[in-house]
Amino acid sequence: MLLALLMATVFFLINRFACQSEGISQRQDAELGFRVMSADSIYKNLEAKKLRRQQKKIDSVFSKLQKNNGFNGTVLFAEKGRIVFQKAYGYADVRRRKGLLTLDSQFGLASVSKMFTATAIMILHEEGKLNYDDDVRMYIQEWPYEGVTIRNLLNHRSGMPRYEVLADEKWSDQRVPLFNEDMIRLFVVHRPEAYFKPDGGFHYCNTNFALLGSIVERISKQNFEDFMHDRIFQPAGMNHSFIYSLRGLNQLPETIDRGVPGFDAHRKGFVEVPNNYLNGVMGDKIMYSTVGDLFQFDKALYNQVLLKASTLKEAFTPGSENRRRTADNYGFGWRTRADADSTVYHYGWWKGFRTFFIRDMKQQRTLIVLTNKDKGPGSEHLWEIMEDPAFKLFPSSVNMQFERDRGMW
Repeated sequence: MLLALLMATVFFLINRFACQSEGISQRQDAELGFRVMSADSIYKNLEAKKLRRQQKKIDSVFSKLQKNNGFNGTVLFAEKGRIVFQKAYGYADVRRRKGLLTLDSQFGLASVSKMFTATAIMILHEEGKLNYDDDVRMYIQEWPYEGVTIRNLLNHRSGMPRYEVLADEKWSDQRVPLFNEDMIRLFVVHRPEAYFKPDGGFHYCNTNFALLGSIVERISKQNFEDFMHDRIFQPAGMNHSFIYSLRGLNQLPETIDRGVPGFDAHRKGFVEVPNNYLNGVMGDKIMYSTVGDLFQFDKALYNQVLLKASTLKEAFTPGSENRRRTADNYGFGWRTRADADSTVYHYGWWKGFRTFFIRDMKQQRTLIVLTNKDKGPGSEHLWEIMEDPAFKLFPSSVNMQFERDRGMW
């Protein structure tokens, strides 16, 4: 009798639950004699206090830099796939102290742009459209220097002279933008002496990545800014990033009308940096982005959205075997550290902007700092944050929204 009663009760409850809709209300639950508990009351975020300590500590670093050194910019620190800290400090108009910066403020990346140019080259390599050891003259037939390979350009081992020096001497009217094709033509006409034979040493030089930008255009048959948008920014979800282009203009605008302006320090205060005729050259600089978009790029690299892991591995491999002057080295668009083989980074400095992008791939930590002043924070402050042993979190699932090709990936 007792067994029959128990079975009837179980059947009744099962039938009653089956009749409930998915949107069962708390009142209906109460009628059944059950108390509905929210997930937050069951699960506890064990790292909440640790995250708050990290946030407070990072904020204190940049707040002190703002107070003592005039730090002006945006910061993002991420670990294990999650944003731990992000904040904007200071003004878009540094001189007049107007217009507060926000996390959506777009900064000129200066040489941090180089990692994106290298990514474009690696995309073309994966598609079988180039080999790293191809001679540059396979794609830029008029290039007057023999034996320079794409790998030499990526590793800064080409020995090529600086195009900025050549242009300052030979470009007659600096009110007219200098474009990549003009840069190449200056080398063809004047042929300045190379620093050394290809692969004969290391010399960090913007000419290398300007040439890579031209190779991207010649192979893809697209303007560089369009290729970057279609093949990198859009798939990675970098919706606030762009390549500043002067294409089609024969007169240099006084200012750059997109993103925040850059400022240089002078005796009487900060002065907004005017547009520059060299800003027509792409590949080595002149990309604009936000800390959030750069974190999107960071996630895209971890999750092989843009490139395979095997391809990226070579990008993070030191390109110069014997470098005695410095412990650091250079891969494909990334600097590497001899004392931390899992860490890569790049700094940027150009016309009123200082930028920093550091990735510790072993700890999965990323620190991005963008500033619109020619004097940025000392890098030692950033490395202290990256190397702090207290900053250790459990892995986090990442809700990634990346568009790949025509569908969602």
